[in-house]
Parts: sequence; structure tokens; C-alpha cells
Amino acid sequence: MNDSVTRLINPQRRLEDEYNSLRPPLYDSVAFDFESSRDIQLAFEGRKNAFAYSRVNNPTVAELEKRIQDLSGSIGVIALSSGMAAISNAVLALAGSGTNGVIARTLFGNSVSLFRETLGPWGFESRFVDMTDPAAVETAIDENTRFIFLEIISNPQMEVADIREIVDAGNRRGVPVILDGTLTTPYIFNAKAAGVALEIISGTKYISGGATSTGGLILDYGNFDWGLNPLMKKWSQSFGPMALLVRLRREVFRNIGACLAPHNAWLQILGLETLGLRIDRSCENAMAVSKWLTENNKVSRVDYPGLKNSEYHSISIKQFGNRFGGILSFDLKDRETAFRFMDSLQLIRRATNLNDNKSLILHPCTTIFSEYSKDECDEMGVRDSMVRLSVGIESYKDLISDIKQALEKI
Repeated sequence: MNDSVTRLINPQRRLEDEYNSLRPPLYDSVAFDFESSRDIQLAFEGRKNAFAYSRVNNPTVAELEKRIQDLSGSIGVIALSSGMAAISNAVLALAGSGTNGVIARTLFGNSVSLFRETLGPWGFESRFVDMTDPAAVETAIDENTRFIFLEIISNPQMEVADIREIVDAGNRRGVPVILDGTLTTPYIFNAKAAGVALEIISGTKYISGGATSTGGLILDYGNFDWGLNPLMKKWSQSFGPMALLVRLRREVFRNIGACLAPHNAWLQILGLETLGLRIDRSCENAMAVSKWLTENNKVSRVDYPGLKNSEYHSISIKQFGNRFGGILSFDLKDRETAFRFMDSLQLIRRATNLNDNKSLILHPCTTIFSEYSKDECDEMGVRDSMVRLSVGIESYKDLISDIKQALEKI
């Protein structure tokens, strides 16, 4: 099966069920019985492939992981409780006090807070750089750099870096690239082919199938020798390409406890069946809405990589083909105008989240970047006049009609 949608609906591997249900069974259980004391010993030692405790592994969660692995071509996947949990676990497995990461200067506000505010006091240094300048990325790397971190399309700035060039810069210095691919998923962007070491995805977004559940995913593409990382040497010697996944499962992920609930995993398995259809519709709608916005004189700026006048259009075509994601940002006169516009919307909801089936809008400066000063927001490319629109799967004509009537009231 070559078509992604067909494979998502008809996976190569299915969770065994004695009744042959077309839906995977839900194992909403914490613990599992063993035939003997010896069997449970072997399971805890990692010498027997078995489910023992759902904080570490669970059959329904494992089914989601297998399906994501098949979709992405990764060598393994770990599902967690949220996208932020996935980022945190990956970073904590690779870095420590006295080390640093080369990090995109344009990131989701909570990701910036994690690197700067949460990890900073523990002795981790965040080096924020412009990811559209691969030379600057490479210059920022030193012997203590443990990873490069960026978003595939920055949220909400809509900045797109050349991932292959970033990977090449990292490879020259022996540093892996961690890519937040939430806004594209493997359905749009082939991170493995680009040489990415790890891809992080918030399953809460596209994968959940309409904001049904929170979740996060760590995908290892087998593109990096983890033995180059001092914290990973002994694991690499024992487990080779699977070193990071094994360390996460047996230590970091297990000890932190940010496990995905089986019921949420089950919901996200169902969401995968319509992933391609929803992404295609969302991308088509976002393109139509962004084009319409560029023609309205009350809109001073539209940021969407699918637009021909976007400075990121060429690299986006190269990396994404004809799908550019379902998120766009645009600017009005000022914050007060943005608030009046948002309050006048009737169909589009004022809410946080991305890639819901419903279209959602927010003002980034006063929501997901509210902990930062105006100068800090300006430095990160988050303007006070900017609004972010997550385009859902409604009729784009209805969305444009709603935006039109709201603009007429400002």
C-alpha cells in the first residue's frame, strides 16, 4: 500500500483481538498478570517482551506507537501525555548541567519557557539563533552542545528553515537535530529522508482527530549515532541505534511518569484513520483564507508559507510539496483592533489549540506569549498586532464570510 490514507485506515500491523474487531481493543488497565514469578522478573529486567505496568508500556499505547512508526518510517516511537512531555523527555535524556542546546529563536511560548525558565536554573544553556541562517547555527555549536531544536514551521511566526541544511550543519559537528513536526506530521514532511534524528509531535493536534485528547510522540529515525553523546555512550554500546529509545523506556520516561493514558491512545488511533483527509482539507482552507486576507485593505500583513510572496515559499515547496499546513498569522492595526475583530467573529472560535476540526483564533502576545515583555515578544517576532488562525475543516467560504463580516466592524 503506497497511499498514506489507505495505510492509516488499513495498518500493516494490528493489535490482536480474539473477536476480530475492526476497532482496536482498549486496555484501560494499570497492571497485567503473569504466569509465574520468573516471567515477571524477566519482564522487569527487559529480557521478556511483556506488558507489566501502564506507566511504562500498555497494549493500546503500543498499538498507537506501532501505527505512527509505520506511517513515519521511524525505528521506534514513544507516546507520552503531551507534546511538552515529549520535548522534556527527549531533552532530559540527552542534556545535563553544563551542556547547551542550539535552539530556534522563534518557538511556541511554552517551549521557550521550558528551555529558558525551567531548564536554565539546572545549569542548561539555551542558545537561541536564527534557524534560517545555517552558518549561525553551526557557529553556535561547541563541544558541550547536545542538540539543535527547531519547529518545522514556527508558531506563530510561520518561519520555515531548510531542514536539510540544519541537519548537515549538525552532522559536521556531531550534533543531532530534534524537530518539532507538529504542524506537518509525517503525512506532509518526511523527516527521516531529511536526516532528522528525532521528531517531536503533539498528538493533541492533527493526530487526535479533533481535539479529543492530549498526547505527545517521540520518533527516532535512526539517523544519528547516540554514542557521540557522553550521556548515551554506555547505552549505545549495548543497544546501538535503539539506545535512546531504550534509555527513555527504561529510565527517563519511566521515572518521570508522563505516560499517555490508554483511552487517549485509543482515541488517537481512531484519529489516525482520518488524518490525511483532515490535513488535506485544512491545508486547502488555509490557502484559500490566506489568499483572501492578502486582498483586504484592513489586513496589513499575512504570514503563510503557501503564499507566493512569502519569503519561505520556495523552501516550503521543496519540503512540503503542495501542502503548507493549517496555521496562518495576520496583522491588523493594533491590539485593540485585533480584539474587536476577534470579538466580532461568529463562526471561528476564540480558543487555544491547533489543528482542531474547528477553526480557532487567538492573540499570541496576550495568550501563549503572555509571560514575556513586549520587547521579548518583538525579539521573537510576535507582534502586538498579530492574530493566529488555526484553520479547521469547515467550508472555507463560510470561514471567509465570517472573517469578512468581522473586519467590516473594526
